[in-house]
Amino acid sequence: MQTSRRAFFKVGLAGAAVLAAGGAAYRWHTAPASATGFRLSPAGQAMLTALVPALAGPMLPAEPLARAAAVAATVERVRHAILGLPLPTQREVQDLFGLLTLAPTRRLLAGVPPWEQARPDQVAAFLDSWRKHRLGLLQSGYQALHDLVLAGWYADPATWSAIGYPGPLKELS
Repeated sequence: MQTSRRAFFKVGLAGAAVLAAGGAAYRWHTAPASATGFRLSPAGQAMLTALVPALAGPMLPAEPLARAAAVAATVERVRHAILGLPLPTQREVQDLFGLLTLAPTRRLLAGVPPWEQARPDQVAAFLDSWRKHRLGLLQSGYQALHDLVLAGWYADPATWSAIGYPGPLKELS
C-alpha cells in the first residue's frame, strides 16, 4: 500500500492536534493553572519512585526496607527541591511529569508500562534513550529528571561521605 505525502502530513497533523488537545485536557483537569506551584500527583510519585533506583541505584541501601525508605525520602526531597524553583520552572516540571504520567504519552515518549509495573531495566533504557536522543528537548527532559533526582539524593547529609563531601564550611568565630 502506497501512502502519499499529502496523506502522511494529514495524519501527522491530525495526530499532533489530538495529542495537543489531550495534553490541554489533562492539564486543565489535573493541574489547573494557579499560583500555587508544583503538585506531586500519585502518578508523579510513582514515576519518581521508579526513577530514583535507576538514577541512584548503586548508592541505595541493599536491604529492602532501608532501600524503600531511602527511595521514599528522596522522592520527598525532590518534591521540596521542585517547590524551591521559580513558578515558571515549576510549571515546566509539572508539564514534564504530566507527559510522563499520562498513559499515551508515557508509552510514546518513554516506552514504559505504568510506572508501578516498570522494571528497572526498562526505566534505565528510557533514561538512556532520552540522554542520547537527537532532539534537544528530550535531552533537556533527561537532564531535568537526572538533576532533580540526584539533588534530592544528595540533599541528605548522610549521603555526602560517599562522594567525599565534608559538608558546608563552618564559620570560624
